[in-house]
Amino acid sequence: MKTYSAKPAEIEKKWVVIDASGLVVGRLATIIAMRLKGKHLPIYTPHVDCGDNIVVVNAEKAVFTGRKKDQKVYYHHTGFPGGIKERTAKFVLEGRFPERVIEKAVERMLARGPLGRKIMGNLRVYKGPSHPHEAQQPVALDVAALNRKNVRN
Repeated sequence: MKTYSAKPAEIEKKWVVIDASGLVVGRLATIIAMRLKGKHLPIYTPHVDCGDNIVVVNAEKAVFTGRKKDQKVYYHHTGFPGGIKERTAKFVLEGRFPERVIEKAVERMLARGPLGRKIMGNLRVYKGPSHPHEAQQPVALDVAALNRKNVRN
């Protein structure tokens, strides 16, 4: 029997909406990464984008466990000598773009390459409760109900 390999034309993508209120960032990111890649499907094929389109709302209400909010540091380099910059997770979450915390967590769980970049295009993160993807009729995924450790009160 031959191993089944899904073709891009055979893939049927679904739309999923996740409410990040009170959810732990790392646990949420692993679930999102798995669904973006398509590993929850029986037709998963590593070299094909067979995952879902995911919409995350209320990204500003996602939480960290322990003291990670103060201790976790995001680094970037300006390109100039001595141009290393750092920001804490608290600074990012309380800033203009709190959705970047979830985006970075998911991005760093995916492969770095053309397919990883394409898969990241299927993720949409919004800091508030509204999103412009109602026309796609996304199905709500209750991440908090999957495991009691996924949520912090």
